[in-house]
Amino acid sequence: MQEYIWVTGIILKQSPVGEYDRHISLLTKERGKLSAFARGARKPGNRLAAATNPFAFGTFKLYEGKNSYTLTEADVQNYFEDLRADYIGACYGLYFAEVTDYYTRENNDEREMLKLLYQSLRALCAQSLPNSLVRCVFECKAIAVNGEFPGPPAGRELEESTVFCLQYIVNSPVEKLYTFVVKDSVLEELKQVAAEYMRRFVGREFKSLEVLQTLC
Repeated sequence: MQEYIWVTGIILKQSPVGEYDRHISLLTKERGKLSAFARGARKPGNRLAAATNPFAFGTFKLYEGKNSYTLTEADVQNYFEDLRADYIGACYGLYFAEVTDYYTRENNDEREMLKLLYQSLRALCAQSLPNSLVRCVFECKAIAVNGEFPGPPAGRELEESTVFCLQYIVNSPVEKLYTFVVKDSVLEELKQVAAEYMRRFVGREFKSLEVLQTLC
């Protein structure tokens, strides 16, 4: 008899399998990152079609097989439709999802990364926040959540506001991250620090970032 579980999470990525199926990567509150198959999700009108697209956030019903989970139902609370209508915003979102996919593991406690991704996608939808600032905050906080952020770079002169921002990003709860804007000079310094630390602590290329760099 199949044993079903319900999890709360967000779709990080999906890929086609066979003629009609999809394979998804799902970051969950309860079990960390899971891989699952969605049978028939690519058929026109299938009830899992929209629920297996990147950024879909909600509750998902799965059962566990020998090698993978299978998704059977989904109740999506947020599709992040604003991002789907904004190509550049969607590219930022896919980059965030790629970084999250890189950092997270099955059966780990990934609740902070789940909250960070969700709040960062919401921030991308806010017209008052520049995408480039959202990216800096996301990158620095992702490194901090995973215990690698070393603080402001030693031996580098930064504006006092930049140092304050870095300390705020590291020490603030995820829900309060996206509550500020900065002047251009501070944003440029934040970009430099975030880029340096991503090279040092992540050190890999992301496909969505390559696309994003051709657009911005």
